[in-house]
Amino acid sequence: GPAHLFRLAGKCFSFVESTYKYEFCPFHNVTQHEQTFRWNAYSGILGIWHEWEIDNNTFVGMWMREGDSCETKSRQTKVHLVCGKSNKLAYVSEPSTCVYSLTFETPLVCHPHSLLVYPTLTEALQRKWDEAEQLLYDDLITDQGYKKILKEIFEEAGLLKATEENEVEKQSKKITLEFETVEKCSKEYKQLSEEIKKLRVLLSQHGIAYRGNSGEFFSI
Repeated sequence: GPAHLFRLAGKCFSFVESTYKYEFCPFHNVTQHEQTFRWNAYSGILGIWHEWEIDNNTFVGMWMREGDSCETKSRQTKVHLVCGKSNKLAYVSEPSTCVYSLTFETPLVCHPHSLLVYPTLTEALQRKWDEAEQLLYDDLITDQGYKKILKEIFEEAGLLKATEENEVEKQSKKITLEFETVEKCSKEYKQLSEEIKKLRVLLSQHGIAYRGNSGEFFSI
């Protein structure tokens, strides 16, 4: 994310509403503590730093996920970053069960360009984004295709967490690319053949039977 926001790392900001104290530790977690004398007063995690929410080339929020269990799911929190005179947790709500919304004010986001995504990317990823823009402009991809490319860019940059399905797909592509040319395939085959010959020699030295491709045993 934006490098200038990293100075918030290692710090925590609290907000008290009614009998609850909320604490937001940027790039770490969000916690809630019930300040009562009840024997079973709640104290737990509302979310752990997970990923950014990005919209229109802008970091619009921080998602803190995988908090304490709540009914059939985990608690999660979205932190909205807004311009303010000082760093402070200004507002907390629970728009839906076990999903919380925090508003964090900071002067670090007051500059118009302070939350732009593009400048935080590497040159290679910026080029990839530029190419996607050109493809969209030339009507060679749809809006949906463009958004998919951007999502891949953000995942590669570590701004978004890749889903398990995407990870499997990436590994599959990686394996496929290893044999994308006949030359590479032939080279791999030759190396494997040499290794098999060495193994046959080793087996023969120890008088071990070798099973061929047909499934027959050969006494070596």
